[in-house]
Amino acid sequence: MTLTFNTLKDKEVISVTDGRRLGYICDLEIDTCGGRINSILLPPPGKYFTIFSGKDMCRIPWDCIERIGSDIILVKNFELLCERRNKP
Repeated sequence: MTLTFNTLKDKEVISVTDGRRLGYICDLEIDTCGGRINSILLPPPGKYFTIFSGKDMCRIPWDCIERIGSDIILVKNFELLCERRNKP
């Protein structure tokens, strides 16, 4: 399966463990040396648009993605790591 970033960001991320709706992908962390996606980034809980969340992002490692469906992304065995990004 081949996906573009625009296709990924339109899919809602949901936890398989407890059914929580975590939000929509707003950015990716990419390993430029290895050419792989390391993590998906979501707005913090309670924030739905990145324009309002500023530099705060929550990271889910790519390895935690269980399945990418036609309209959702299922994740499991993750710890939602939220932090302030160091972008100017």
